[in-house]
Amino acid sequence: MNRDATPRRYLMCAPTHFRVTYSINPWMDPSKPVDLPLAQTQWEDLRDRYRSLGHTVELLTPRPDLPDMVFAANGATVIGGRVLGALFAYRERFEEAEAHREWFRDHGFTDIREPDHVNEGEGDFAVTASYLLAGRGFRSSPLSHDEAQEFFGLPVIGLDLVDPRYYHLDTALCVLDAAADEIMYYPDAFSPGSRAVLRRLFPDALLAREADAAAFGLNSVSDGRHVLLPQAATGLLDPLRDRGFEPVPMDLGELLKGGGSVKCCTQELRG
Repeated sequence: MNRDATPRRYLMCAPTHFRVTYSINPWMDPSKPVDLPLAQTQWEDLRDRYRSLGHTVELLTPRPDLPDMVFAANGATVIGGRVLGALFAYRERFEEAEAHREWFRDHGFTDIREPDHVNEGEGDFAVTASYLLAGRGFRSSPLSHDEAQEFFGLPVIGLDLVDPRYYHLDTALCVLDAAADEIMYYPDAFSPGSRAVLRRLFPDALLAREADAAAFGLNSVSDGRHVLLPQAATGLLDPLRDRGFEPVPMDLGELLKGGGSVKCCTQELRG
């Protein structure tokens, strides 16, 4: 199958102030120090790879008091130029939402909604042509699903996450080709009912194995052809190639200490 890459526009935030001094997910351990120069180098490699593939990368200014801002995917969801802001579940990240809204206001976005219910942006929202897939169970409120559906006018499919290691949808599911409704996911991260829904809606999905999910292999970004994914998720490489994709392994090991990898660092600015 011939795959075509679609130029994308991404929003990223440098890990200038990245550190792990608290724990709000199972991957965060304050006793393990962050090598900040290495984290910066790994993040720059990701940014530069996007640009080399023809994508545009916009930059959000990091703030000293917000060490998790590097995980820019969580700050909003953008579809058709409309922006649904985030409302974070933990106070440590609460002020990130306003930093994102300020960026959108300053860059010409006019249809911006400040949410009433907790959602953590593209951490728990994944967009395909037919659906807005929405995670719940650890961070985002189920009430945010109705709010997103009303705002975007897309059918929202609620999916229950049951394993705390996969606390956001983007740690357990990746959209490979939005136009074709093609995804990959780790079944055991979801409740039995949600697995049944995924099988029904996406019968040809690529199913990840435990080792690749634990390596954050689903926390990946695809432009429809190239799939940028954590380099340790080696079991996904051949299955992706078999489907016509070009996997691009990336090393974001230092950022994984904060519970994020490729996708967590990347918010897509659709439209």
